Amino acid sequence: MTEAPEAIDPHALPRNTRADVWVVNEADATDARRAWCASNQVECRVLPEALLLTAPPAPECPVDPVSARKKVVVTGCFDWFHSGHVRFFEEVSELGDLYVVVGHDENIRLLKGEGHPLFPARQRRYIAGAVRFVKEALISTGDGWMDAEPEFVRIKPDIYAVNEDGDRPEKRAFCERHGIEYRVLKRLPREGLPRRQSTALRGF
Repeated sequence: MTEAPEAIDPHALPRNTRADVWVVNEADATDARRAWCASNQVECRVLPEALLLTAPPAPECPVDPVSARKKVVVTGCFDWFHSGHVRFFEEVSELGDLYVVVGHDENIRLLKGEGHPLFPARQRRYIAGAVRFVKEALISTGDGWMDAEPEFVRIKPDIYAVNEDGDRPEKRAFCERHGIEYRVLKRLPREGLPRRQSTALRGF
């Protein structure tokens, strides 16, 4: 394969791998890229910008009744998504099937103040749900620190996992009342990755 213009290093692909389709958004669909695809018999597929601004709705029945694994829930804003979030999901998924409940926009503003969140809940749910360690992602429908209480009723989790920053008396008390195991994980990055915090990334 000859090197595509403005492309990622072709050596990053596995040996003997040949791309059949090059997907770009409208802003990156240059004449040079279209010409390269045409000359190398690669389909150039352009995604409209409007499509990239949308996120599909959550499925109506997210809980798998067949799985023999424990059900684990994590909650949070999951805005300014970074490697620390992915590492958290990876660790928690070792405990069982992972369900992520992202806070709805109004509650995030209530807890964090104006200017939050950066992304609307539907997009945050989509981003979190796209991580391979996540069984399903939902949007909370309650309020306060236990805004995911209606989702807990729906999922019936065995474990509620939080990191040290997310540990709250309200969460502990909820788990005690409902017989849910409460796990607090240390906020440690995966080996070789820097520690990430959303506050540091956004600057406020």
